[in-house]
Amino acid sequence: MGDNYGALLDLIRSGGSISRVELALRSGLTEASVSRIVKQLLSDGVIAETGRGASTGGKRPTLLQLDNASRHAIGLFIAETRVECVLTDLAGQVIASSTSPGMAHQSRPALVARAAEAVDQLLTDARVESETLLGIGVAVSGRQAFSGYATRVHPFDLAEWEWSSIERDLREATGRSISVENDSTCAAIGEFWSSRAPAAKDFGVVNISNGIGFGLVTGGDVYRGATSNVGEIGHMVLDVDGPECPCGNRGCLERLAAPPQIVDNALQNSGLVERLGLSGDGEDTLEDYDRIATAAVGGDDEARDLLTAAARYIGIALVSLTNVLDLERIVLTGPALDIAGQLVVDVVAAELQKRAYVRDIHPTEVRLADSGRHSSAIGAAALVIHERLGAVRRPRELAIVG
Repeated sequence: MGDNYGALLDLIRSGGSISRVELALRSGLTEASVSRIVKQLLSDGVIAETGRGASTGGKRPTLLQLDNASRHAIGLFIAETRVECVLTDLAGQVIASSTSPGMAHQSRPALVARAAEAVDQLLTDARVESETLLGIGVAVSGRQAFSGYATRVHPFDLAEWEWSSIERDLREATGRSISVENDSTCAAIGEFWSSRAPAAKDFGVVNISNGIGFGLVTGGDVYRGATSNVGEIGHMVLDVDGPECPCGNRGCLERLAAPPQIVDNALQNSGLVERLGLSGDGEDTLEDYDRIATAAVGGDDEARDLLTAAARYIGIALVSLTNVLDLERIVLTGPALDIAGQLVVDVVAAELQKRAYVRDIHPTEVRLADSGRHSSAIGAAALVIHERLGAVRRPRELAIVG
């Protein structure tokens, strides 16, 4: 059944509750084909019949929806500062989560072992049967490449992790199926799956954590580029004479607008440091960033100016993307938006309204995602769900390294 199986499952996901007749109308498949595939979906236990729809003159149709508790997925977000682990149901809703130190704060073996322990602990605490687990998705920041049988990652400034085989390491440590993807691409998949976005809708997702990334959903799938390194807008050069970036360029968006840079700028203001209690030496820059964001929404003008200046740079970068991609909708997500997300949305939307080439033809909607702080980890879990049950396509013609 292949793609048609995934296509009907996706229509059921986005529809919430839908009848077989409506599935046939929306998919273009014959009612006989829909009936056969729905029978298989019911047999597999991923959907359930639930109630009756409104009558259109005859028998009231039986409605179908996802059986959310029938399958589960684990999502890991592995970054320099932290590792997030979430357990989700089939709809992408978080059942349990945990956080531990990231790549910069523990060795590779220790991180892998701790991540494997976190997976087992979440399954135990949530009383989820292993048989319902579809697999483990891993969202990673930094460059990645596929080498023979496993994805390798290369974060900047972390020599121990240079082209490390995180997929192989986690597969050996957990004994489970592992899927690895760029963190911003995962965030886009998560937004698509858990927000019930229809496959026909194209949109962009901006993921703001310690860095800034972009994911593009088109035709119900994510665009991955040649080597799954798509969406690195954090390394879009906005100022050729700007501060040096670890990637080797100058004036990259991340060096002008990412949370670590906002914190660095705040630390130059002794009054702001004292007033907000900024430490500048925490394991996670987001702790200081959250203090700045809290002050900004609480009326502190200097804190607000810092966030506004950064958001303007993000908006200007998105103007260029919108001019290239003709985007109608952009979703902002990530832990940096938990507190002052609406402020960032408003500034970005204003820049698009003022500068986008198509501003007089159609508006570009900018909104916050529902997934929030754990967006990449949730997206990693959704990656597994999408791969195992959807019609997702994951090309493996990636650069060979090592």
